[in-house]
Amino acid sequence: MKWFTICIFAISVRLAAPRPQGEFPVSDQVRPPRILDVAKLAGVSVATVSRTLSNPAIVSEATRKAVEEAIAQTGYTLNFTARNLRQQQVGGVLALVPNLANPFFAQILSGISEVLRRHHLSLLVMDTTAVPDQPAMTVLAPYLNRSRSDGVIVLDGRLDPALFDRPGCPPLVQACEWIGGLAAPRVLADNAGGGRLAAAHLTGLGHRRILHLTGPEDSSLTRARRQGFLQGLAEAGLPAPGPGDSLSGDFTARCGRDAAARLLALPTRPTAVFCDNDEMAIGLMTGLIAAGLRVPEDISVMGFDNIEMADFCLPGLTTIRQHRARLGRRAAETLLARMAGQTPETTLTLNVDLVTRGSTGKAAQG
Repeated sequence: MKWFTICIFAISVRLAAPRPQGEFPVSDQVRPPRILDVAKLAGVSVATVSRTLSNPAIVSEATRKAVEEAIAQTGYTLNFTARNLRQQQVGGVLALVPNLANPFFAQILSGISEVLRRHHLSLLVMDTTAVPDQPAMTVLAPYLNRSRSDGVIVLDGRLDPALFDRPGCPPLVQACEWIGGLAAPRVLADNAGGGRLAAAHLTGLGHRRILHLTGPEDSSLTRARRQGFLQGLAEAGLPAPGPGDSLSGDFTARCGRDAAARLLALPTRPTAVFCDNDEMAIGLMTGLIAAGLRVPEDISVMGFDNIEMADFCLPGLTTIRQHRARLGRRAAETLLARMAGQTPETTLTLNVDLVTRGSTGKAAQG
């Protein structure tokens, strides 16, 4: 009996012994680590830990690193479900993409996801063309409410603005493309400026018979790039193009390949073609080469977007580069500002630049 009493006393003394400051107690690890443990170990307040987790951009780098190290040492994990319930959030953002099969969107979505991940938000992606036989209102409307998403990034410029004019619709941001009549901030590439760059590049190589393979007529991108391209031709002193100086496409590689036959049937063959995106340009080069023409010796081809494949096709594709990951990041940051009740600028336009590769060369004489 005396031995048992002594053992109990020894254990009591060990439990009551003071812990070194800044050390996470081993005995406490039988319970899940708490935010208070992180705060003590990092030497900051619980409120600072909370701010670091919810909005790391507003704390100093030293504080952020201290909190991250404390989280790693304690093994603390944020209960996102409880946090979202407290903040009346779902914890996710919806991105509406017109064609997920198009590789153009990959870097934009990556940029969006990068920013959302830092704010512990998930990304839900919907392909707006995945169910072509059903109206967009029927398919998309159930997702456009705050019980399904905290915000929406719209990358499809051909949706009906009425789709978003409904009670309970989350905050919106338009990215890459835009919808006429939709009052939501826009984060865009300089599409008109890219069209001007394309015209300046081709005319600078001596081309005077230049065909424009455009995107769909109802696309905001098509209109902006066409406007810039025509302005660039005028600045180079070329007359306004006639009806036979453009062909309409749909942004797909198949359309570009099929356009080769249409081009070869023209009464006067152009010496260069500007395509409204890289997929059509790569398809066009495939069709021209299959027909026995050389690119760029017989005809120069350039695109718009600078997708990854532009650097790997033969010849490499001259194109207008959109900084797509940056566009995605800025779209996500703009949406987060709207979700926080701020009023970001109406339109943010990001610069584009020319990437010269082997698909364009000097105009053939004659």
